[in-house]
Amino acid sequence: MHLNRKLIFFWLAAVITVSSCKSKKQDQQEESQATEAKMVPAPSFNADSAYAYVAKQVSFGPRVPNTDAHRRCGDYLIATLKALGCQVTVQEFTATTYDNLKLNARNIIGSINPQAPKRIMLASHWDSRPFADQDSTNTNKVKPVMGANDGASGVGVLLEMARTIQQAGTKPSVGIDFILFDAEDWGNSEQARDEYGGFCLGSQYWAANKHKLDYAAYYGILLDMVGAKGATFLKEGNSMQYAPTVVNTVWETASKMGYNQYFVDTGQAGPAITDDHLPVNRVAKIPMIDIIHLNVGTGSFFEDWHTTGDGLDNIDPNTLKAVGQVLLQTLYNEQ
Repeated sequence: MHLNRKLIFFWLAAVITVSSCKSKKQDQQEESQATEAKMVPAPSFNADSAYAYVAKQVSFGPRVPNTDAHRRCGDYLIATLKALGCQVTVQEFTATTYDNLKLNARNIIGSINPQAPKRIMLASHWDSRPFADQDSTNTNKVKPVMGANDGASGVGVLLEMARTIQQAGTKPSVGIDFILFDAEDWGNSEQARDEYGGFCLGSQYWAANKHKLDYAAYYGILLDMVGAKGATFLKEGNSMQYAPTVVNTVWETASKMGYNQYFVDTGQAGPAITDDHLPVNRVAKIPMIDIIHLNVGTGSFFEDWHTTGDGLDNIDPNTLKAVGQVLLQTLYNEQ
């Protein structure tokens, strides 16, 4: 009798264990199915087209505010967004630099599905730096930066996203605002006394004077230096502070798509970068993340950052493809 009770006890324990395993397995399957259900079909991002948009910006020369190249490139961006079917808003303003210069600047906004109440903002800066202060020789520090990666790459990805979405048979259900910030790169962290080191003048203006009085967005994603060969994007520190859920969503999406080599998850936050997402988070109160090239291990930027070497030969269509495709998938998952 004692033996039978033991057998019954062990049998019941085995049944409960098997049942528990089945339950956990079913839960995992259901979670996997739910995740797969969120990965709705997104159109293909054309890397060659994105590269062409980058090359066109570079063809104007350095897009330094108050120069003819800057004015002509701005006109091109406005015309291109209109040709792509976006509702375009141009926000003209005068920015004062850390060294008391007045810049004639323009934030350029292209909107898709402008009536949708739920909106997502995607941004990049379109100006380039007026001096190559990171050049190894002093003689080049007075020269402007071409800004193929630092500025033009992010804008190129956004323009191609706009083209892709507008030509797609199925569009995201959310409204999308492509915001091209001006006057981001005329700063000097050693001399400027404001909290942004003299950088981010366009985003500071926009955050305090939104292009629509009642504008709100569910979240925002900033692109900065997203075109270099072998680029790696860490989970930037300020992004993890202000919008960790958005960061994790984007990085998980990239992982599911096989882009882990670009969107690297080290298990901890990367360096905190002063960039255009800070005024959006702090002043506009919109949770915004920064997808920015940060080297694994050092946290440094790409090799030709703020040098005269930041030319078109830095740009790799494969990197543009990774960023653009992940963002398209992120948008379409919002449905």
